[in-house]
Amino acid sequence: MADDWILLRPEPFDTAKAIAFVSADDRAGGIAIFLGTTRAEGELPRKLIALDYEAYEEMAIKQMHDLAATARQKWPILKLVIWHRTGEVRLTRPSVIIAVSTPHRADAFDACRFIIDQLKKDVAVWKKEVWSTGDETWVHPTSDK
Repeated sequence: MADDWILLRPEPFDTAKAIAFVSADDRAGGIAIFLGTTRAEGELPRKLIALDYEAYEEMAIKQMHDLAATARQKWPILKLVIWHRTGEVRLTRPSVIIAVSTPHRADAFDACRFIIDQLKKDVAVWKKEVWSTGDETWVHPTSDK
């Protein structure tokens, strides 16, 4: 759908472009944005330095489009963005951006929350923690990490 912008790629995202996209409808009274960023965890000598994402790209893109369609059935979404990074994402950098515009704020909040929760649960993207000690740990998809 032309009002959905869905990306899965290794390059960093321009958050301002996501905001501009969902803001480009004069019926939008509520815009909700979620940025999932890599946060510091642990203490030296074992400190998190990055997250590394892998995806089954063809399946993940289809699942992201299906997720957008499901959200549109539940809320009056005007425009939406679902962007997810692959590859290494260093501390403080966003790995996922969800942006939703709706006529009213409550729907924007609810749709945004639904999309990120379902994306983490159902989309074929996997996350590995990269530690300063050189070891790596896969994160279970149902955890809140």
